[in-house]
Amino acid sequence: MRKLLLVLLFAIPLFSVAQQTLSLEDCYTLANKNYPLAKQNELLQQKSNLDTQVLNTGKLPKIDLNAQATYQSAVTQLPIKLPNVTINPPNKDQYKATLDINQLLYNGGLIDANTKIKEAQTKTQRQQVEVNLYQLKTRINQLYFSTLLLQERAALLLSKNEQLDSKIKEIKVGVKFGAMLPASEKVLEAEKLKIKQQLVEIRFDKSKALESLSTLTYSTIDEKVTLLKPNLVSTFDTQNNRPELKLFDLQNEQINLSKNILLKNNLPKVNAFGQAGYGNPGLNMLDNSFQPFYVVGVKANWNVFDWNKTKTEQQALSISEAIVTTEKETFELNTNLQLQEMVNEIKKIEEVITTDGEIIELREYVVKSSDAQLKNGVITASEYVVELTNLFEAKTNEKLHQIQLALAKANYQVIKGL
Repeated sequence: MRKLLLVLLFAIPLFSVAQQTLSLEDCYTLANKNYPLAKQNELLQQKSNLDTQVLNTGKLPKIDLNAQATYQSAVTQLPIKLPNVTINPPNKDQYKATLDINQLLYNGGLIDANTKIKEAQTKTQRQQVEVNLYQLKTRINQLYFSTLLLQERAALLLSKNEQLDSKIKEIKVGVKFGAMLPASEKVLEAEKLKIKQQLVEIRFDKSKALESLSTLTYSTIDEKVTLLKPNLVSTFDTQNNRPELKLFDLQNEQINLSKNILLKNNLPKVNAFGQAGYGNPGLNMLDNSFQPFYVVGVKANWNVFDWNKTKTEQQALSISEAIVTTEKETFELNTNLQLQEMVNEIKKIEEVITTDGEIIELREYVVKSSDAQLKNGVITASEYVVELTNLFEAKTNEKLHQIQLALAKANYQVIKGL
């Protein structure tokens, strides 16, 4: 039974987030660790190691075992007859079994060059995985701060509810002594029910948002988790650390290695070879019997003229390099435009937040005045609720702007590659 439980435990693909709090960095870490795409990094490295092993076998001797039996319609014969000399022609049925060995001696370092380009391809592919994983950050930001806003709204509603509870107690005392009408309590009770409805909506919206965040981070996030508001600092510098830039550099590095391989393809190649065999006939074609034989030697091959194939391929690679360069420049241009837009957004929200504090201060003064007027019977409970709602609406707007500011700063850092 214990073994079965362990099997079921490890069979679950999701990772549980059991902690009571969750930060934005925690979400980034979970996505990088648990997202299915992240598994490709290890798989790509394993594939690269196997490809390298295959390439290195080219340095080892190549051994072939061959056997053949043939029957031919004609064989070599002397066109003349020599006196007192009998030369038997070879048999028309011939048999041969050989062991052939070829050993590479020199190929201009082509194998090592191919190994380097395989490693470069793996680095490029792994960096592409990093780029794809990095792009998840923007989606995580949107879900995280949407959930955080719902959390802040719920806290404000609970605070408003507590204030209403306190006010209801006061009104009950006033009704008991005849200073206030019973309807005043009903107005506040109705407002409490309205808050209860809003809290239900927020609870379901938060649950839905956390479910999406759980899917994106490939983990199980508890609905009762408390999201931490990140402390983000705006540093408007010019340095760009996006993983896409490294990807462009790796692509150009791969192209340069490909150019190097083209040059090495035209270098001479030298091989040592040997052949040992047993056949009828052997190397002596005039001896019609089974004989052992062997041949050893060195062979060189050099393609001195390839009809400008290498030159054309190098030109094609140069064009590919220019394409990558233009893609990098375009990416940097678009990134700078996004950063400018985000900086303007951050500055705009910061100015709006400075006004939020002033609005809240004024609304609090009005609520205090309304509170005193309600106690003295100057205004009704409905009028008091209106002013109280205005106050909490102002506080909600401040929280909204603060979350928007944090989201803008988080997106700025993502665009910047921080």
